[in-house]
Amino acid sequence: MASNLHFCKNSQKSQKVVVVIVPFPAQGHLNQLLQLSCLIASYKNIQVHYVSTKIHNLQARLRVHGFDSFPKIHFHEFTTPSFISPSPNPDSRIKFPSHLQPSFESSSYLRTPVKKLLQTLSSRNRRVVVINDSLMGSVVQDFVSLPNAEAYTFHSVSAFTLFLFMWERENRPFSIDPEMLEDLPSLEGCFSLEFERFMKVEYDCMKFNSGKIYNTCRVVEGPFLDLLSKKEMTNNNNKKQQLLQWALGPFNPVTFPEKKSDTRSHKCLLWLDKQEPNSVLYVSFGTTTSFSDEQIKEMAIGLELSGQKFVWVLRDADKGNVFAKDESRKIELPKGFEERVKGKGILVRDWAPQLEILSHCSTGGFLSHCGWNSCMESISMGVPIAAWPMHSDQPRNSVLITKILKIGLVVRDWGNRNELVKSNMVKKSVQKLMASKEGDEMRNRAKKLSVEIRKSVAEGGIKRMELDSFISQITRY
Repeated sequence: MASNLHFCKNSQKSQKVVVVIVPFPAQGHLNQLLQLSCLIASYKNIQVHYVSTKIHNLQARLRVHGFDSFPKIHFHEFTTPSFISPSPNPDSRIKFPSHLQPSFESSSYLRTPVKKLLQTLSSRNRRVVVINDSLMGSVVQDFVSLPNAEAYTFHSVSAFTLFLFMWERENRPFSIDPEMLEDLPSLEGCFSLEFERFMKVEYDCMKFNSGKIYNTCRVVEGPFLDLLSKKEMTNNNNKKQQLLQWALGPFNPVTFPEKKSDTRSHKCLLWLDKQEPNSVLYVSFGTTTSFSDEQIKEMAIGLELSGQKFVWVLRDADKGNVFAKDESRKIELPKGFEERVKGKGILVRDWAPQLEILSHCSTGGFLSHCGWNSCMESISMGVPIAAWPMHSDQPRNSVLITKILKIGLVVRDWGNRNELVKSNMVKKSVQKLMASKEGDEMRNRAKKLSVEIRKSVAEGGIKRMELDSFISQITRY
């Protein structure tokens, strides 16, 4: 066990409130909770502890966007048993990242060191506040034995998606607008059976938590946050009571300082500097999805036929250990593709600075899997989305983006998820988003929503007030 925790020299408790953040070991979760750590650490007299393994802490720090250093965050690096980390299967019909299940299961071994950390912090501070990912409830469950500890659950998905999940699980306790249910994707094919069992165990451990935190904001999902707070929604004790909840998003920065071309560190940003405003499509499917060779070729042909400029992040899904050296597959593109699109498109085969790409004035659209982290980043930067969901919460996130917020379009219906998306469909979707009146309308709505989000982040804005409210709650006497 390695830790940079420094103990108080005297035996008396300090008057400090400490926050212990426990993320789930997957990129989107690690990233969101490290960004939240930075937001909380910006307040005076609050010590923040970020708890994971050495590998996942390093992964989070290297990949986070918008934060250059973490001087006020204490990183704790605990060990878990080694596990076999298989490569993702690009030909799997179900795109849920089952190859990461050994890493997910291994995280349960964090319970003992986390318990010891909480006990130590409890003895030396006025209050210990645990913020745990909803998929890490079993790891932090021992906080209930401490007299001055409380826990809050972080949900990494949209309020819309979470509400529907809970509403259905509670047997639809009240009526909702029937339009919300029209063409709503089923959960079939969203998860593996192993992960469904894993989720049930973790959700059963949240019954003693004091509230919920979301990476969203009321200007984006106000109606669904209101639905989540209805007294008819029950907690895991099956007692009808309202839990406290806060919409603290977006966690990511919403503005970036202007950079000169010679100070940019990534080739795609230098290339974007030379393009016209709103002229480039950003293509990325996150860290948990690998496409088949056949699908990659169809996508490449479709992008080329669309005639639109693009930045395409072309890489396989993460393994459980993203730093492990292995023989990655050689992703083949159509013969001569890179030469033919030279000047029109650029390929990125390593980690890409997504937030900076989305914030760039040349970026006018995002072809995305609709993971919630990517959705929030795209919404906050005013970029519309061509939605191509793969698994988990993504199919229902795509409904929020395309049907409710109307800032995107669907590339492939969830009901046809097992079908190959042909190049002609890719071409039509890209052209509609990037070069049509309807696409311009989506872009305008996305930009207006981005303006409202930036207002909410400013002093006196609703997000800022919610964050202040949460800090007041955890620092209360």
